[in-house]
Amino acid sequence: MNKAQLINALVTDAKLSRRDADVAVNTLFDTIVDELRKGEKVQIVGFGCFDVRERPARKGRNPMTGESINIAATRSVAFKPGKALKDAMEK
Repeated sequence: MNKAQLINALVTDAKLSRRDADVAVNTLFDTIVDELRKGEKVQIVGFGCFDVRERPARKGRNPMTGESINIAATRSVAFKPGKALKDAMEK
């Protein structure tokens, strides 16, 4: 399912107008991204938790040349599913 299909599902299931569904989906995504940028955790009970994980700088190796390279520190988003989501996947 992509974003357009999610919006269509809201239009059909929640009886929202296409514009309202589009605003709702975009607002939800924007809010999650804004909180993660601040370093905050986003927890949706019954669904899961989005969290920012820090990866420290490290040494790596170029596989083509074997040369040692420096890999910069990064931040990435992790998702941990909640119990209700895990249980729903097993049914």
